[in-house]
Amino acid sequence: MSTYHDDTLPIDIAAASVIATRIEDEEIRRVREHLLALDPAGTKFAEVLRNTIDQILDGENTGRYDWRQLHKTEKTHAGTLVEINLQRKFDFNGGQDMDYEIAGADVDCKFSQDLGGWMIPPEAMGEICLVVWANDQASRWSAGLLRADREKLTRNGLVTRKGNRDHKYRLNKSNLHLVTWLWKMQPLKENLLLHLDDQTRQALYSPKSGQKRVNELFRRVQRKRIDRNVVRTLAQQHDYMARVRDDRNRTRARPALRQEGYIIVGDSRNHQAVAQALGGPVPERGEFVSFRVGKAQPQHEDRPSVELDGCRWVALHSNEKADHPAPMLPSR
Repeated sequence: MSTYHDDTLPIDIAAASVIATRIEDEEIRRVREHLLALDPAGTKFAEVLRNTIDQILDGENTGRYDWRQLHKTEKTHAGTLVEINLQRKFDFNGGQDMDYEIAGADVDCKFSQDLGGWMIPPEAMGEICLVVWANDQASRWSAGLLRADREKLTRNGLVTRKGNRDHKYRLNKSNLHLVTWLWKMQPLKENLLLHLDDQTRQALYSPKSGQKRVNELFRRVQRKRIDRNVVRTLAQQHDYMARVRDDRNRTRARPALRQEGYIIVGDSRNHQAVAQALGGPVPERGEFVSFRVGKAQPQHEDRPSVELDGCRWVALHSNEKADHPAPMLPSR
């Protein structure tokens, strides 16, 4: 597992998640209440950020999985995509002068992968900014509201970005206490390829064939939820789901790996029931989980098991050999 350290991240995440409810700015209070009513737990917001990062990486066409692989212009474009995708998700009206109109207030949307590193243009001074941060290495995201008050920001260390022709201002860590947080230090769905160890990731990318890369994924990454975007990135083709499909093509992941003792469960109810019976994890919408299984033996009596093809099956440990082909999974 790769490690990541960022000095901008609070050490005590639980304490950092506490959000003050005393808000003196009436417009910010209204906007905050409206957004929390639309998305109380921030699940929709988190989904937009995960999907936007994946959209920018464009794994299907590029095979990329890491923000650091992006070109500078692509990183710059990320803020625009976050703004557009949030508007589509929440159906915000366009603002009079800023990006959105929310609860009767003009709101400008600002995104950064650096916590506190938002760029504020002169025309946004005095306005409300929806400041959004997401970091794929840390698997965390935050969003809050900031009144871009020039006097307060300058007093707290606002700096002008050198060489910026638009004269935008860049915030820094000393400004974070001015943000009224909506959601802070929330988990961002893990980018699996980014967080695999280097040896495993190299093995996944070594085959020239997209089908072989997908097969290697389900062979090496067991008992972990695998998002279909990972399959898309490794397959690098439009009909990427065909790489997993159980059909007459024996090279597909399910029929090919079945001969080696693997089952690949999807997000249908029948498949989820199999994963649950084997002790999980259980795939959620758009996910897969690979299990290497064997017929239950007396020594497995305390191990979770499932009945398939008239036999009891258990998930095998890494030091156990699969002596039989895996069973067929129930239909969707």
